[in-house]
Amino acid sequence: MKQPKYLQIGDEIRMVAPSFGITTEPYMSRYAVAVKNLKRLGYKISEGPNVHRADGVVSSAPAKERAEEIMEAFASQASLIISVGGGELMDEILPYIDFDSLINSDPKWFMGFSDNTNLTFTLTILSDVITVYGPCTPSFYEKPMRLNQLDALKLLSGENLLVGYPKWNKPNFKKKKDAKPKEVDPLRRCRYMTPKLIRPFGYSAPVTGTLLGGCLDCLQALCGTKYDKVVEFTQKHPEGIIWYLEACDLTPLGIRRALFQLREAGWFNNVKMFLIGRPYCWDMNQMGVDRTNAVIDPLSEFGVPILLDVDLGHHAPSIPIKNGALATVGLNEGNIEFFYK
Repeated sequence: MKQPKYLQIGDEIRMVAPSFGITTEPYMSRYAVAVKNLKRLGYKISEGPNVHRADGVVSSAPAKERAEEIMEAFASQASLIISVGGGELMDEILPYIDFDSLINSDPKWFMGFSDNTNLTFTLTILSDVITVYGPCTPSFYEKPMRLNQLDALKLLSGENLLVGYPKWNKPNFKKKKDAKPKEVDPLRRCRYMTPKLIRPFGYSAPVTGTLLGGCLDCLQALCGTKYDKVVEFTQKHPEGIIWYLEACDLTPLGIRRALFQLREAGWFNNVKMFLIGRPYCWDMNQMGVDRTNAVIDPLSEFGVPILLDVDLGHHAPSIPIKNGALATVGLNEGNIEFFYK
């Protein structure tokens, strides 16, 4: 695996929009403040041409133009490329990405979350480059930076040890009938109110392996396409794979079906451990299928540790993860701990 050079103060960070652009609130206000914060830290900021667009189908621009923005960013002097947002149809850029040329070029960091799995994952398995499944640009609006934003910068700068967070932000989905809509300050910080509880199944000791994963919604769509070189990738890593997975739009039944599909495609044949994030469908139960048995039933046959409700996913905060990196993962007094080799 090729790891990009660690980020240093004074390096250039390129903003790109391979999925959604920055055109609505609260993202416009947060993006503006995030850029100021990163500049204040000493980084140079540049923008791709699609960052402030909404001219594509559920996206910043037509797929080919979004792919061109990505290829230009990898050819630039930037040390880090950050996506400005998630979205829905980032997979459509993949036919226009020249993964072969990226194999032979100097590696750069790419970081993004959710729909950006379409690059954080494919860059790793097709171009042998370590990426970061971590926060998009607007997340850096907080001052001082904290939690996953601060951890992402530490990870990119070479700090090895990462641990999870004591609390997380569980939204209240039950609204009062006559509740009036409230004006939301786009710069208001998240309130982390719910104590976390990582639930281990079959865990007894830390596990070492290569980290691989992302948003399950995107991974299911990639399975079986020409970009699916997962079995070949895992065969090149005899140390085994630590799969980290989280879901956005998928229901419990959708999660269960997706895991069945990836399992039967051979993706998990070399698994050492599963890290399952907090799904967006947290409290949903569909005919007896919930977030727990949606995972345990299709994955228990592998006989490896499964950690549920990990600090990962669309309920903030979500710990940044180096995709494709060798790491030891364990629990320390109930808190997940990553140590990169």
